[in-house]
Amino acid sequence: MIQMAPPQPLAPPGPAHPPAATAEVSPQEFLNRDLSWLEFNRRVLHEALDDRTPLLERLRFLGIFTTNLDEFFMKRIGALKRQMAAGTVTQTPDGLTPEQNLAAIRQAILPMLAQQAEAYSNVICPALAAKGVHLLTWEDLTEDERQKSIRYFRANVFPVLTPLAVDPGNPFPFISNLSTSFAVILRHPDRHENVFARVKVPEVLPAWVRLDDPADMNPARFISLHELIRHNLDDLFPDMALVDVMRFRVTRNADVERDEEEAEDLLELVEEELRQRRFANVVRLEIAAREKNGWILEFLIRELAITPDDVYEMPAELDYDDLRPVDELNVPALRYEPWTPVVPAPLVDEEADIFKVIREGEVLVHMPYDSFAASVERFVKAAAADPKVLAIKMTLYRTGDASPFIQTLIRAAESRKQVVVLVELKARFDEERNIQIATELEKAGIHVVYGIVGLKTHTKTTLVVRQDQGDIRCYAHVGTGNYHPGTARTYTDLGLLTADPATTQDLVELFHYLTGRSLKRDYQKLLIAPVNMQPRFLEMIDREVEHHRAGRPARIVAKMNALEEKKVCRALYGASQAGVPIDLIVRGFCTLRPGVPGLSENIRVLSVIGRYLEHSRIYCFRNAAENEIDGQFFIGSADWMYRNLNARVEAVVPIQRRPHRERLWQVLQVMLNDHRQAWDMKPDGSYVQRRPTDPATQVGTHQALMTLARQAATPVAPKAAR
Repeated sequence: MIQMAPPQPLAPPGPAHPPAATAEVSPQEFLNRDLSWLEFNRRVLHEALDDRTPLLERLRFLGIFTTNLDEFFMKRIGALKRQMAAGTVTQTPDGLTPEQNLAAIRQAILPMLAQQAEAYSNVICPALAAKGVHLLTWEDLTEDERQKSIRYFRANVFPVLTPLAVDPGNPFPFISNLSTSFAVILRHPDRHENVFARVKVPEVLPAWVRLDDPADMNPARFISLHELIRHNLDDLFPDMALVDVMRFRVTRNADVERDEEEAEDLLELVEEELRQRRFANVVRLEIAAREKNGWILEFLIRELAITPDDVYEMPAELDYDDLRPVDELNVPALRYEPWTPVVPAPLVDEEADIFKVIREGEVLVHMPYDSFAASVERFVKAAAADPKVLAIKMTLYRTGDASPFIQTLIRAAESRKQVVVLVELKARFDEERNIQIATELEKAGIHVVYGIVGLKTHTKTTLVVRQDQGDIRCYAHVGTGNYHPGTARTYTDLGLLTADPATTQDLVELFHYLTGRSLKRDYQKLLIAPVNMQPRFLEMIDREVEHHRAGRPARIVAKMNALEEKKVCRALYGASQAGVPIDLIVRGFCTLRPGVPGLSENIRVLSVIGRYLEHSRIYCFRNAAENEIDGQFFIGSADWMYRNLNARVEAVVPIQRRPHRERLWQVLQVMLNDHRQAWDMKPDGSYVQRRPTDPATQVGTHQALMTLARQAATPVAPKAAR
C-alpha cells in the first residue's frame, strides 16, 4: 500500500502581523539545497504514486523521476566529488561537510527508489494489465510469442550487440554515461577460472518491443529489450558456460571545470569539455538487485574506481525512462485529456499584420494554454518574411532538433536581413546540439555570437527592427521559456510581444551588451542580470516594508522555479519580520525556511507539481496599490538564485497593461488556492500535499487554467434579434 501525505488545509492569507517579541530565531537560516532538491523530486515521484493520476501518466512520472535523478547525480554529486578530491572544506547551511552531505543524500534517495519500485511492480503494472497493457517477462510469453521474440532478436538485436571480454589482451572496456550493460561471467569448458564480459544494451533500438499488432489497441503486449537479450545470451557465447549475469548502469560526472578567461576560442573550449565529460569519473553504479552477484560487483567497483556507497541496488527497473514506448501509447482512457492550445484573441485573424496587432497593444501569451505556434513562432516567421524588417536578433539557450526557428532565421539571412543569434554553448546537456546549430547558422551567413566570458546567456529575447512608414520601429518578444516548440507543449511559460519604445530600446542596448560588450547599466524598464536586476528586486522588497510601516497596502507574491539567493532570502526574512505578507510559489528547491517564528512567520511557500512543468516566473509587488492588480508585475527568465542574478545574463520585463496584470493575478490566485496539485512547505523543508475535502476543489491548477483558456477563446454567441 502506498502511503499518501495526510491532508493539510491552508488558511487564506490573513492580515500581516509583527513577530512576537519573545519569538526565537532559528540559528539555521537556510536549508540544505541538495536535500531540498530531493524533496522536489519526491513530489514528482508522488505523481506516479497518486491513484488520481492516469495510469500511463503515472508510468511517465516514474521516468521523469529517474531522469531528474540522473541529472542530479551528474551535476550535484559530481560537484561534491570534485570538492572532496580537491580537498575543499565547505559546509552546507545545516553544517554538513561534503562527505556528510553525500551520506545524507544517499539516505534520502534509498527510500524513494524503494517507493518507485513498489509502485511500478505492485501497483502500476498490475493496474495496466487489468486495462490490457501487459509488460511481460520471458516466463509470461506464450510459445508463439517466444518464437516471435527469438526471430526479432536474431534479425534486429543480435547483429548490433558487441560482446567485450576482459582478459590480458583486452582491458576493461569504456562504459559510457547512462548506458545499461550486462555483466556476464563466462567459463571455458576446459578451464575453471571466471571470465568477465560486458554486453552493452543498444540505445538505437526500442527499449520495449511490442509483440502484438500495434493496430490492435487492446491488448498491448510488450517485452523489454533487456529480457530479449538476457534470454538469448547463449547466441553470443557459443560453447561457453554462462555462470551468471547482472545488469548495471553507470553515471558519470558532468561537472567538468572550464577556464573561460584563458580560452582563446569558447567553441573549442566547450568541445573539449564535452570530450572530458565523456570520460569523466563514475559517480554512481546502479545494479539490478535481483541479479546481484558479489564477484561481478567487486570487479565493477574495482574497475570503475568507486566505493560501495556509490552503488545503488535497483529493486525493479534500472532506467524507467526506457518505458517511453509504453507510456506514449495512444489509449485515451489511460491518459490526460488531450489539450489543444488556443490562439490568443488578438492573433485569431491569421491574415492580420502581426506588427500592427502588437503596435495596437502588447500581447501576453501563456503556454501551453495559448498556442506557441500562433504567437511566438508566427512573430519570428513574419519578421523573416516581411520586406520591411531590417534586422532580427535572438537569443537561443535551448531549442529542439527540428526547431522551426533555425530555418526561419536562415531564410531571413538569405533575404539579406541582418540576423544575429546568440547561441549559448554552455547550456548544460545541450552543448552538442547548440554547437551544431551555431555551425549551421554560421554557414548560412548569420552572425553567431557565444555570449560573455564567465556568464551564461539565459535570457529569452527576440528583437525585430522594422521600417514603419519611414521610421525605424522595434518589436520584441521577452519570455520565461526557451524557443523550443516541444517544451512549449509541456512547460508553462509566459511571453510578452511588445512595441513599447522604452522596452525595445532596452533590448537594443541589451544586444549591444551581448555582442559588443557595452557597459550600459541604466536600463529604463528591463531588469537585466547581472547589471541591475538584483539591486532592483532588493529595492522593491524594501519598499514593501516601507509601505507596510507607513500603513499603506503591502504584499509580495512571487512565482519561480527555485529560490536560494541569500541576499534576496534575507530581504524576504526582513520583510516578514516587518509584517509584510509574502507568498512564494516555488516549483523546485527552496532554501528559505517559511513559517519560522521571529524569522519568517509571514512567509508561505508552496509548490505545484502536475501535468505540466511549472517554468514561468512572475513577480508581483503591491506597492501601496488599492488592490494587487494595480501593483507592479514582472515576468522573465530569472529565478531568485545566485547563478541567475549574478552569473547569467537574464531579462525581466514589467507588465503594464491592466488586462495582462489581471491575467497574471488570476494565474497566481489559481495556484495559491489549489487543493489538488499544491504542496505546502514546512519550516523543516518537508512538504505536505493539500488534500481536498470538497469534491468541487479537486480541480488542480493546470485543469483550471485550461478551462479558463478555453472559455476565453470561446466566441460569444450573438444575441437573438427581438
